Amino acid sequence: MRGFIVNLSLLLGACSSDMSGEASDAAAGGNATDTVSSASGNSSATGSTANTGAGGADSLGNFVASESVARRLSRAELDNTLETLLHDDSSPARQILSEDEHSPYDNDYTLQMASAALIDSLESLGTNVATRAIENDTFKDALPCVPSGDADAACFRSIAEYLLTRGFRRVVSDEEVDPYLSLLDFASEEVPGRDIDFYTAVELLIRSIVQDPEFLYRIEIGSPTQTDGVVQLDDFEVATRMSYLLWGDMPDDELFEQARSGALLDTAQRRTSAKRMFESPRARQQLQRFHAMWLGYRTIPQSAELAQAFARETNALLDRVLFDEPQDYLNLFTMSETYVDDSLAEHYGLPAPGGENWVPYGDSGRLGILSHGSVLSAFSKFSDTSPTQRGILVRTRLMCDRVDPPPANINTDEPPSAMDADCKIERYEQHRSSVACANCHAALDPIGFGLENYDMAGRWRDHDNDNDACSIDGIGNVEPYGEFSGPGELARILVDQGEIDDCVVRQVLSFAVGRSLDPGEAELAQGLVDGLRTGDHQLPSMLVDYVASDTFTLKLSASEP
Repeated sequence: MRGFIVNLSLLLGACSSDMSGEASDAAAGGNATDTVSSASGNSSATGSTANTGAGGADSLGNFVASESVARRLSRAELDNTLETLLHDDSSPARQILSEDEHSPYDNDYTLQMASAALIDSLESLGTNVATRAIENDTFKDALPCVPSGDADAACFRSIAEYLLTRGFRRVVSDEEVDPYLSLLDFASEEVPGRDIDFYTAVELLIRSIVQDPEFLYRIEIGSPTQTDGVVQLDDFEVATRMSYLLWGDMPDDELFEQARSGALLDTAQRRTSAKRMFESPRARQQLQRFHAMWLGYRTIPQSAELAQAFARETNALLDRVLFDEPQDYLNLFTMSETYVDDSLAEHYGLPAPGGENWVPYGDSGRLGILSHGSVLSAFSKFSDTSPTQRGILVRTRLMCDRVDPPPANINTDEPPSAMDADCKIERYEQHRSSVACANCHAALDPIGFGLENYDMAGRWRDHDNDNDACSIDGIGNVEPYGEFSGPGELARILVDQGEIDDCVVRQVLSFAVGRSLDPGEAELAQGLVDGLRTGDHQLPSMLVDYVASDTFTLKLSASEP
């Protein structure tokens, strides 16, 4: 099959030629306001929307379009797409492909590079899913026809049109389908040791599609507008943007039919469609995945049993605030109760619910998601909490501040040490006395020490893990707002000062455009922040507003190097 897709490596290389750029350091990053590298130094366009030929009533201020290039599907997006297209729920991309680099999101196109290893892995993926698909009766039942025989050319063409259209997420022409018909001839040849089988040709077809750049990448061509460099996406490209943002998956039949009818360039129709999409379980899964990447708990150093309990707790809160009882998004951070079973309640020192249920935090010092073991487990280091890493979490993920990486000569793989300091807080104080470390750590460590009463599994403690004599006062400071003690007080400060509103919008936009935001996109972000604050303060509503805007249907072509 390599011969049938001999140009795959060349096409992947061409796609990735626009993807070069250096993302911010992942450990200090997730900065949704960083500048992404580009030849022009700007990845956005502003100006009068009247000149785009795309209308302007639903644009966000003078902001017109964000820069975008071909974006390869992440492993999670590939697995979702393969499940929808082929009814394969085995997560093959997760098993076969290397993990995506996170910054903190897994769809950052500035980090996506083509390589020989990637191409070999994609070939293995194609073979793996194609072999399994033709043995899957559910997949076969979804195909548009049943062959009358092994050489049924009409049925094979119908299947090819069906899979190519869905796999490429657009209508394909007869001329594009024709080359694939030779696969049926190949599969029908009498070769010693090989059975003649119609579904052998279907298997080869699937292998070809799964390795095709049009399947692997979100390629947006569009058409020129009256504004130089600004492109109007077509309906199928808009449908693909919508489905991968809101679902992390390919468009469903209804969205595809709306694209086919030309409805998705209409603002009202996009708004209606986006609201429908939020009724799908896939929207829940997507927002759960976004929050896990944003707040750093997608992987945590806990046992499988405890990690699952944390996941149930956090996802229950997300579902409640975002979907089941739609409410002010900030309640995610200030909720006065949490969802636990008896074991997790004991772990936290909370009242047992007698099964699984919501229990009040009471006077425990906890509020909302920042008190969850999932979040408190994130950004740990050296088999303990790290005040510095927790400070980075707050500064970069919740306040969208820039934290520069440490000097190259600083060994960050060793915890702070001081021969004459027995207690952790004293070791960190001496660490901050170093000229090379003082500036950054003065803004980070005091935040982390305000959370020190909660260990890396979210349990209360009143002394250092390794020294009972080292009591923890749990008093922290977040500049420029002042002192706090515990995740509940920290959450209140960040909510009351507007930090969460500002930062979550920028984080969502960074996830949506597949890179850190350009300074020119500040107006876009501010428009959505203003809409969030003056509207119902619900995150799904903000996403619907973004999808319904003219900006969502436009792109700024990447600058030539």
